Amino acid sequence: MKRRELLKNIGLAAGSIALSGGVAIAGEPKLKRKRVLRIAHITDVHIRPEYDAPNRFRKCMEEIKKHKIDFFLNGGDTIYAADYNHITRERVNEQWTIWNELRNELSSYEMHSCLGNHDMWWASPDKHDPMHGKDHVVKQLGIPNRYYSFDKNGWHFIILDSNNKNAGSLDDEQCRWLEEDLAKLTNGTPIMCLSHYPILAVCTILDGGNHTDSKYITDLFYKHKDKRITCLSGHIHLQDEAEYNGVQFFCNGALSGFWWEEGDKDSAGKSFYKQTPPGYAIIDLFDDGTVSNQYIAHSY
Repeated sequence: MKRRELLKNIGLAAGSIALSGGVAIAGEPKLKRKRVLRIAHITDVHIRPEYDAPNRFRKCMEEIKKHKIDFFLNGGDTIYAADYNHITRERVNEQWTIWNELRNELSSYEMHSCLGNHDMWWASPDKHDPMHGKDHVVKQLGIPNRYYSFDKNGWHFIILDSNNKNAGSLDDEQCRWLEEDLAKLTNGTPIMCLSHYPILAVCTILDGGNHTDSKYITDLFYKHKDKRITCLSGHIHLQDEAEYNGVQFFCNGALSGFWWEEGDKDSAGKSFYKQTPPGYAIIDLFDDGTVSNQYIAHSY
């Protein structure tokens, strides 16, 4: 075969490759996909009165609005900290008051949130205190339950509660619910799963914090490999992405970076937490179940 013909044939072969769930498949025609949703994934906001965090948060939100998003996914650790033994009722209320003021300023946007490990107040006088534990956080975040699901523009969204017996795990009740929720979906349904702790991540090798029942969840997802699943998380304050058996996993850093404090500095003087700058993700969801996840650093 002549060199020109060989190059032509190689070009034709390359042109016949299309992406399906991140895997190249030869002989499949390219199909034009349509974006059906654009969402902002913010996580680990850790809102607090110190370090001018509320105003810096506002600046981030103004930046996010320019992306013309449809709604927010909030990945937990919404407030700085309520879970330490020394945290008082007044300090917890102070943090949630700031959050609710900021949330009201975003009232034109839906926000679907999950629980973070720092959101719950466990130091209440007794378990019957109305501010104790998860129920109070559910109320403050305005979500229907500690775990739930909903549908939007052909996509199914699953919001998990990772804060159970083991740090980064599901409880038995939630496992049964998740199995039933996945089973009712038809083949090919695109799914976005939001958790605070990463279900599966690269950065947890360096810093810990992976779901302790990741094997159970990844095995369950494999049983539903006829559906297109993408997972979002935070908790580690580091940014990475991974793919396992066709499921994509995005750990999207932290809006607060080093908890709004000064972290490490790069050569330009910008703050980092280890190797990850503070930021958020803009995520495009398409009608074919594919996802574009763009992590965007901010310097506020």
